[in-house]
Amino acid sequence: MLVPYEKPALNPEQQLQRLISRGLDVEDKESALVSLGSISYYRLSGYWYPYRQDKGKSNDLIAGTKFNDVLRLYEFDRHLRLLVMDAVERIEVHIRALIADRLGHVYGTFGHTESGNFHPQANHAGWLRKLGEEASRSKDCFISHYKNKYINFPILPIWVTTEIMSLGSLSFCYKGMKHDDKRYISAQFGIHHKRLQDWLHKLTYIRNVCAHHARLWNRELAIRPGAVRDPEWNAPITPRKDRIFYILLILRTLLRATNNGVHWAERCNMLIDTSIHEKHFFYAMGIPENWKQHPIWK
Repeated sequence: MLVPYEKPALNPEQQLQRLISRGLDVEDKESALVSLGSISYYRLSGYWYPYRQDKGKSNDLIAGTKFNDVLRLYEFDRHLRLLVMDAVERIEVHIRALIADRLGHVYGTFGHTESGNFHPQANHAGWLRKLGEEASRSKDCFISHYKNKYINFPILPIWVTTEIMSLGSLSFCYKGMKHDDKRYISAQFGIHHKRLQDWLHKLTYIRNVCAHHARLWNRELAIRPGAVRDPEWNAPITPRKDRIFYILLILRTLLRATNNGVHWAERCNMLIDTSIHEKHFFYAMGIPENWKQHPIWK
């Protein structure tokens, strides 16, 4: 039965008093009030949730839980999102370059505007219309220069088009390409073209999560990657597909083609090692034991 929402708005002092009444140890109240005011009670609530008693069923917090524990988890998640966004950016830029190079050289400067250069089942018209909308919205100076100098705007050369595509449009473009073209691009990453298609779709979802500053570290993924049956992916243990560690493995794989994978993985190791200590937190991220020795990660 649905009921009206009747919770009143609380000021930071009232919010802090409520947390203290639920068992939160607040060593520096002034600092805690600043955090509540700058981050918000509701956003932080997702980070004290794992500290709730009775596996989250009670509002009371586990004895000894400190406000700084909550902030530490929040900061860990924030830095994790930044690392994920860094990896996605590098991969996205590489995909842009590969698509521009392939379509430009095989089909010509404006070959991407011809539906015959894509798979028959691709929604080429819808994709092209979206590209036109993205070009028309763009405020980039190179787009203004093109618009003021050349005809047929918002149609752009493929190497210009890829620079203003959203990751969603880029993923849609790859999905609609002919199999030979997809194979050429996926070969640069050393994976099957269907796997790259699946991963680009999932990374679009993950990028949106990060771009909206949503909680990532223990998120149950709403859009999950397809199973990978390669032996190295499933040793020493098959990673869960519904948690962030699976996405980290995907990023680790794709970053190898950009020569940035090792340094990025080291930064991830340092962040996790210095921020996460509770065993159930590793489980919430889908991180198995001896995770650094996983064949994909190492």
